[in-house]
Amino acid sequence: MALVSTVLGEVDTSQLGKTYVHEHIFVLNADIETNYPEIWGDEDERVIDAVGKLTALVESGVTTIVDPTVIGLGRYIPRIQRVAAQVPKLNIIVATGCYSFHDVPFYFHHRTVQTAQLLGDGERDPMVDMFVSDIREGISSTGVRAGLLKCAIDEPGLTPGVERIMRAVAQSHLATNVPITVHTHPGSHQGRNVLRVMQEEGVETNRVVLGHSGDSNDIDHLSELADAGFWLGMDRFGLSVGTDFETRCNTVVEMCARGYAERMMLSHDAACFIDWIDPRLMPFMAQWTYLHIGNDVLPYLKEHGVSDEQITTMLVDNPRRYFEGN
Repeated sequence: MALVSTVLGEVDTSQLGKTYVHEHIFVLNADIETNYPEIWGDEDERVIDAVGKLTALVESGVTTIVDPTVIGLGRYIPRIQRVAAQVPKLNIIVATGCYSFHDVPFYFHHRTVQTAQLLGDGERDPMVDMFVSDIREGISSTGVRAGLLKCAIDEPGLTPGVERIMRAVAQSHLATNVPITVHTHPGSHQGRNVLRVMQEEGVETNRVVLGHSGDSNDIDHLSELADAGFWLGMDRFGLSVGTDFETRCNTVVEMCARGYAERMMLSHDAACFIDWIDPRLMPFMAQWTYLHIGNDVLPYLKEHGVSDEQITTMLVDNPRRYFEGN
């Protein structure tokens, strides 16, 4: 077994239990939140709402969520601490890293390996030092240590900025041994780019989740990625973006039938509040909640031949192995 950092402290991987490996609590644009506070609303009300939703998740039998909210997604740990303190039976694992489909944030444009060398600050990308500090020392002054790393690649592919972030994440993993999750775009086969970069950086694929793999029903391509050793994040249940409920479920059914239950993990990519979407549209996305897998997905999977053992593998065993490095 191994120890994993959570918002409330370290826990043994044997205590993770049923785990959703890709759930946000709050996804925000920090500039919008600060300058147009009416969009965010009342802070206390948002925290109370999150506590209620996460308490219901615990009552459904889930004991751990992984929140990959990083730079670019509005990570603010003091707020997450307030929530976690009121839902103590839920392990919340937070991330460090950077989310971009194109360029690095402007902060890093003139903070590079070259400027670090010039200023005598070392020989590696300044992002690595920031990410490693979040893991080893804690995020800001909160004392909360990140338990995994996050980067992204989408349809634009391996742009210079995306590649720089991905390599910084890979190097931070090698320095700390915490695992990696990557937002991917399986429809354009971006997992192959992730494979190339990780191999070049010396990262073992069994330390990497390819997020949003369930957006594709290309079983042969998903099998290729699983055979390469990646974990497949079937992690957008309830979100109808380019696919639907039955297709998402049937992809998992077929992958299980082919023997890939040991390479998949399930989740929703949901949030208590996300400012990317006008709240008035949320009623049209009624299934996109933390409870959808338990209420709707698992019954469907069982009805179509997925065994209880395979479900336990995807929800309990695989997340534990991911954090243990097995």
